[in-house]
Amino acid sequence: MKLKKKKYRKIKFEILKTNHILIEAKLNGVSGRFILDTGASNSCVGKDNVDEFLIKSKSSEEKVAGVGSAQMETEISIDNVLKLKKRTFKGLSIVVFDLSNINEALMNQEVEAVSGIIGADVLIKAKAVIDYENKFIYLSKK
Repeated sequence: MKLKKKKYRKIKFEILKTNHILIEAKLNGVSGRFILDTGASNSCVGKDNVDEFLIKSKSSEEKVAGVGSAQMETEISIDNVLKLKKRTFKGLSIVVFDLSNINEALMNQEVEAVSGIIGADVLIKAKAVIDYENKFIYLSKK
């Protein structure tokens, strides 16, 4: 495949019955379940997961809102390490906010809760290519 010649690595993902894309990742050395969201500008972690992922955050003036939701308070955490298989992102800023509405919606569909969201900040940096049919995401090695 051409992407392999261009030094891309492929990572398998799962499409949940809610049509969310689920990917396994390590944040600060801790494994978790993350939604891959091309529409999210930043990668995020639920405020209930900050201790689990060794995140130190501080208040932020930024607010987040998803489709059909009101704006929510956020915190920001800088200098995190995200690992997607062999691709590592150092010095990553992570937005921390309440993911309980998202996880409640998932659990209502009998889907296990997620720890956070991998957003466009990471996907752009990795020059990501998503193969929906074969359920792979390709990330540049650099």
